[in-house]
Amino acid sequence: MGITEQLIKLGGMDVPEEAAAMMRLSLFDWAACGIIGAGEADFAGFRRAQMIEEGPAHVFGGDASGAATAALVNGTLSHALDYDDTHFAHIGHPSVAVLPAVMALAETLDMRLTNAVDAATIGVEASIMVGVWLGRDHYQIGYHQTATAGAFGATLAAARMLDLDKHQTRHALGLCASMASGLKAQFGTMGKPLNAGLAARTGVEAALWAQAGMTAAADGLDGALGFGATHHGEGADVKLPRKDWQISEISHKFHACCHGLHAMLEALSGANVAADRIAALKIRTSPRWMSVCNIAEPKTGLEAKFSYTQTAAMALLGHATGTVGNFTDAITRDKDIRDLRAKIEVMEDPTLSETQSQITLTLDSGEVRRMRHDLLAPMTLEARSDKLRGKVRALLGEDREEALWHAVIGPELDAVTACFAGN
Repeated sequence: MGITEQLIKLGGMDVPEEAAAMMRLSLFDWAACGIIGAGEADFAGFRRAQMIEEGPAHVFGGDASGAATAALVNGTLSHALDYDDTHFAHIGHPSVAVLPAVMALAETLDMRLTNAVDAATIGVEASIMVGVWLGRDHYQIGYHQTATAGAFGATLAAARMLDLDKHQTRHALGLCASMASGLKAQFGTMGKPLNAGLAARTGVEAALWAQAGMTAAADGLDGALGFGATHHGEGADVKLPRKDWQISEISHKFHACCHGLHAMLEALSGANVAADRIAALKIRTSPRWMSVCNIAEPKTGLEAKFSYTQTAAMALLGHATGTVGNFTDAITRDKDIRDLRAKIEVMEDPTLSETQSQITLTLDSGEVRRMRHDLLAPMTLEARSDKLRGKVRALLGEDREEALWHAVIGPELDAVTACFAGN
């Protein structure tokens, strides 16, 4: 069965309770990222430029618009801080492309939150399947999988919400194949979060156009001249979910920096040692991250988010790496941090996966401690909830976190979108 047929079948499947529960946690995380992202001054002009139409779909920061525009804006703003969830097999951020489309269309359709969550779960699972199907060649050649695979996930979620039949869904996916886009060349610019917004808008538009009677190539995704073949897709084997859905392997960010640093920071969380007792610290990591987040002597807050030495020193000296505001230019010049950075060595270890890190800590007494963490280590939903609530409290404050949490675990969509203004 080809990937297109698998996606069509996935669109009609029942969603397991545990998968939906994970989706609600990602909704909570995504909404918090969007509320904070709306406050980024750099994106104020972009947001204003889109507010040219009235509609029922709420936008982060206030106001409302049509579904496609709201999906574009909310997808962009929620990825502005790059603090949203990741799926390492997908090689991308699944929720940031799918949830903006789902929430905007759900408001337009006056849908209850429970149904929107089911559609989002289907969409995220679809984006992961397409991401795996496209594979690493697609990513390595320069495509941004969050946007490309994410657009197909957003489209399938929207098709489910609109109750499209199999033929209409196939056309929607075919239309998406001509629209899905996003380049890694945009990394480090405002174009990167825009990629996510474009994917979300594509999902809404492709499904609405198919509903309106637009047709497209039946094999636009997996045909000889389809998206996969023309975009360096590997065509890897994928299977429909059964008992275990791939959404269960989503990794949420608990540190406001590159995800390549997170396994190391989680390992260090158990160090429990005064920084002045550290004689040496060796960090072993996957070779993938050596050219991504290994800036040895960062000079700006942005560079600090891509530095093993800086973030390790910050964590050991008690600077909360989950707090966005701690990543400043000034903190890279802090004398205690610079002194500790000088004791840290980072080395690649091909035996480690990109979700793993290993630490060797040598104390002034000669004692050696070893720590290790894998971001894919099992975590209960309860433990994940607690960590996410701590993250969102740091982002929004206690009262706003409490309001958003109770909205997300409830049945009504408007309780969630009422939080989008950030008030």
